[in-house]
Order: sequence, then structure tokens, then C-alpha cells
Amino acid sequence: MTALSPTAPSPSAPSPTEMTRAVALVVRPAAALRGSPRLPGDKSISHRALLLGLLAEGRSTIVGLSEGEDVRSTRSIIEALGARVEVGDVDASDRVTVDSDGLASLTPPSRPLDCGNAGTTMRLVAGILAGQPFAATLDGDDSLRSRPMGRVIEPLRAMGASVSAAAGDRAPLEIGGRAHLTAIDWTPEVASAQVKSAILLAGLRADGTTIVRESVATRDHTERMLRARGVAVRSRDDGRGGDVVELDGGQAVRPYDESIPGDVSAAAFWLVAGVAHPDASLELEAVGINPGRRAAIDLLREMGGDIEERRAISAQGGTLDPEPGEPAADLVVRSSNLRSIDVDGRSVAAAIDEIPVLALAATQARGTSRFRSIGELRVKESDRIAGIVAGLRALGADIAVDGNDLVVVGPTPLHGAEVDGQADHRLVMTFAIAGLLAAGQTTIHGAASHAISDPGFLTELERIRP
Repeated sequence: MTALSPTAPSPSAPSPTEMTRAVALVVRPAAALRGSPRLPGDKSISHRALLLGLLAEGRSTIVGLSEGEDVRSTRSIIEALGARVEVGDVDASDRVTVDSDGLASLTPPSRPLDCGNAGTTMRLVAGILAGQPFAATLDGDDSLRSRPMGRVIEPLRAMGASVSAAAGDRAPLEIGGRAHLTAIDWTPEVASAQVKSAILLAGLRADGTTIVRESVATRDHTERMLRARGVAVRSRDDGRGGDVVELDGGQAVRPYDESIPGDVSAAAFWLVAGVAHPDASLELEAVGINPGRRAAIDLLREMGGDIEERRAISAQGGTLDPEPGEPAADLVVRSSNLRSIDVDGRSVAAAIDEIPVLALAATQARGTSRFRSIGELRVKESDRIAGIVAGLRALGADIAVDGNDLVVVGPTPLHGAEVDGQADHRLVMTFAIAGLLAAGQTTIHGAASHAISDPGFLTELERIRP
């Protein structure tokens, strides 16, 4: 069995996967991979469902909410701002109801709002607070305090919001004290669904029409979910691969019952395990396949990955496609002969969270793979470029940084090693999947962070061994 708490491994009967007293994760290779790993609810949608429940006047029900630590931070914040949240019993712990008096009735928090490690939480809540008549402080852990917030501070200030920050436009952020904002026409310098969402949420309290122009279209969860709640959001292709989104201020948000599909970013780890392992067959149920989120699926297929997509069916027998907009599908993944890939900057932006585990897939592909324009990975929960290069090299990969690109030559056999997960959940989970493929034991230090996005990951890591 997998030891989910920090306990020392038993020398007489070692588990294939276990945590050590030093909160290191020990993973041993798997002879085969079988089964259906359970996925957490989509993290991006979970954040937004809670926040829009806060902004709606009335009761919203959310089914399939992620139980990760990041989403717990968002839940705590909406409660501090006046929402009443109830969680289902043990048999329905992913069913949550949110009661709120609406956007105009938020209450001043009594203490700084703790976003934990969640950049999505900090940036989207900043947009909500920008047009509130009271001031509030947004803070987070050391990792979040190191992440750039200027990209969201600048447009909010342009709308008339009062925003102050620590040196370098880092958290903590002090926001608010302005009851009305002015709409802007904004083109973000960095493609970011979080920045777009923050501007649109601030636009609900702005006079006029708020416009966001993206040179690279990003995930559209916020637009879809606002429309479901009665907010008129207009989107159009700019004719150059980008997107233009418009929202008129002063609109009310209606309550809505949301069904959240499985997290496609969490699914990516199992998809890579399936295509890269020599004896694998895994099925992932009801995975969200939003067009702005499915890039990892499509890139793995381009590499030759055997990934079958089936329309997801709910337990009630109906198609699981929560209207008006989050499509889902069951995915079946099998062992594959992978070939190298050249991923341009646009595709990197679309799969930014999955690049570390896609780099692992590239270590098992024939030829030289290149991931272009990956600089954004330096300012995630860790410097993910440095982390993935150091970790995969230790495991035997031929991987290097070339300017702003990541270059991987394969296939290379992987061997067990000690690696540093940098307390970054994406790196920890990537190295854990590598441990299934490698010869010998892999020890991942700084591993407790996996619970940020997928608290059940270690259980599933053990369960897929036949």
C-alpha cells in the first residue's frame, strides 16, 4: 500500500510508492500499468465556480469540485468575503453549495486573504476586489510572493483601481476602496487566461465596455461560465490566431449549478505514463477537453501517442457535456512508439502547465524534440525550466536549454536517482511518473506539494499497478 503520510519505508517489505520522514517520495518501477486513475475536478474551473458563486445573488451548487489545496484557498477567501459555503457529507464531499448576496454585497475581510500557493486565486480575486468600496490585502506563501503580479496590477490600475504591492510588483497586494471603475481596451503582453479573467471580472464593476485582445487565444473557462450565469460576453477571432473578448459593465451574475469535469492537466501525467511505458493500458473518465486546454492531448497524439477519445457518459446515462460549455470525454491511452516533436511558442502557451511532463515523454521519443519560447516556466511555482532539466538529467535524460527553448534528445533509458521536486507539484508528479519508467528506485525530495492540485495522486500511482 502507498504510505500517504511521512513515514519511513519498511526495509523488509517496501511499497512501490511511499513517503519518507523527510517528506520525500520513493517510487519504484512498474512492470505494467493498468486501470482507471481517478482524476480531481478541474482546478481552473473549480476556482472560477467558487468565485462566480460569490458574485451571484442566490444559491449555486457545484459538483466535482477539486479538493486540492489551491481550491481550498479560494473557498476560504469567498467565505471571508461573505459567502456561505456548505460541503456535502462523506459520500458527496465534492458537492458544494455557495450562498451569496451578490457582487454588490461583499463584506470587508477582517484579516489578509491567504491565497496559499494559488496564483489563479490571487489574480482573479484581485479583479473582483478592484471595484469594491473597501480595501483588502491578498497574500500567499513564499512561492506565490515570488511570482509576478505586475501583469494584473497594470490593467487594474488603468481601470482606476487602487493597487499597491511589494517591491517588484509582488505580493502582498493591497486592493480596493473604489466603488466604480472605468472600462479599458487592453492587450496583455503575456498570454494569460488569469490576466484576462481578472480584467473581465473587474469589468463587471466598470462603466462602459471592457475589451481584452489576446495575440494568442487562451483558455476560455471564464467566458463560458459567465455566459452560463447570464452575463453577455462577446468573443471573436481576431483573424490572426488571437481572440477579442468584450464585456459590458453593470451586469448581474446569476446563480448556477455547475458540473465540473476531470482535470486535463492532472490527466496529462497518466497520459504520458500510458504512452511512454512499454506495457500500459489506462482509461481516464470524464476528462475536460475544453479547446483551450487540450493541447497536451493533441501534442502527445502528434508524437504518435495512442490516445482514444470517447464521448463521456454520466452515471445517469446522459452525455456529460455541462451546458453551455465544458465538453468532456473518456480517454483510453496505450503504450506507443513515440517520435520527436517541435512545439512552437503558441502551442507551448496552450500547454504551459503540461510542458514538464511532455518533456518527460520526449525523453522516450525517437529524435530531437524542441519546446520553443518556454520563458514563462521560469516564473511558475518554481523555476520549472531549471527544475525539469536538473531532474531529468539526473534520471539519465539528454536534455538542455538552448536560449529560450528546451531541447530533448531521445529515446534514452531512465534510471533511478535522487531528484529535487522544488516543492512544485508539477515537477513532483512528473518525476513520480518518470519513476514508473526508470530502472531502480527514484527518490523525490520536496514532494508533499503534490496535494496542491491532486491530493489523491499517490493513491492512484499505487493503484494502477496490476
